[in-house]
Amino acid sequence: MAEMMAMDNTTDLGREAYFADLMGHASGHPNDELLARMLASAILREGVLGPCLGLPADTFSALTQNHFPGYGEAIPGDSSEDSAAGRKEEIVDLVKLLSAHRANASKSELWMVTIVATACLGKDHLWQDLGLWRRADLTRLMQVNFPALSEKNSRDMKWKNFLYKQLCESEGIYVCRAPTCDECADFEKCFGPEE
Repeated sequence: MAEMMAMDNTTDLGREAYFADLMGHASGHPNDELLARMLASAILREGVLGPCLGLPADTFSALTQNHFPGYGEAIPGDSSEDSAAGRKEEIVDLVKLLSAHRANASKSELWMVTIVATACLGKDHLWQDLGLWRRADLTRLMQVNFPALSEKNSRDMKWKNFLYKQLCESEGIYVCRAPTCDECADFEKCFGPEE
């Protein structure tokens, strides 16, 4: 990593090079590859999370030490995020939803809760806002970290739409006017391709 930090311009290296470097430090946890993809994107300012993936600096440091020992805090940037300004209640609700559906198999699920909740505030598809490289990465993230939610999304609804629909239903709010998704005029917005 020291060689990478010596370079003036992070765009000289593609995200694949950052990803490979991160994976060279991976500790063998199920979330390593997904986090390496997010971090490689964040280094290049792709996605909405910023260099610390929406986590406080000390939490981010714990994440990198757990998943990529030796990579440490050499990732450029800081934890200053403004995407959550004015939307704290929304993040709290998303954190509650995701926390209630954790697999309870790894402490990194707690970090994923915050990362996913923060990325939900972005304007693109959730996989893009997370800095993942394809939708299949997000599906795997949900299966590994939130398997109960993954099973509930049996019709492959777009993940951000699905999570907000779960929030609405938990509050007893039903904003969809159609009796079923199949009859909804906005079906493609929820179930269409995300590429």
